[in-house]
Amino acid sequence: MKIRKNDTVLVVAGKDRGKKGRVRQAFPKRDKVVVEGINMAKRHSRARRQARQAGIIELEMPLHVSNVMLVCSKCNKPARVGFRLLADARKARVCRSCHEVIE
Repeated sequence: MKIRKNDTVLVVAGKDRGKKGRVRQAFPKRDKVVVEGINMAKRHSRARRQARQAGIIELEMPLHVSNVMLVCSKCNKPARVGFRLLADARKARVCRSCHEVIE
């Protein structure tokens, strides 16, 4: 999966199309990501002793990774991601539009 935790992404499909956010969690086996403030859903919860208050809670639900694009930190545009081998034999992600290494 080309998107990792703490990456800035742009939502390209769905009800939150056009919004940017930071990836809070990534689930590579399920090809899903959780983005801060995106894909909010309301869940009803029951009180569990002193730990949690009862009521309606808004949660961030996972999005499929195909519905988000990584925003390049150099050119500040949504970009497709490629890979390149660096001089020290590490594999690094590369922005396809400006050809800069994404960190």
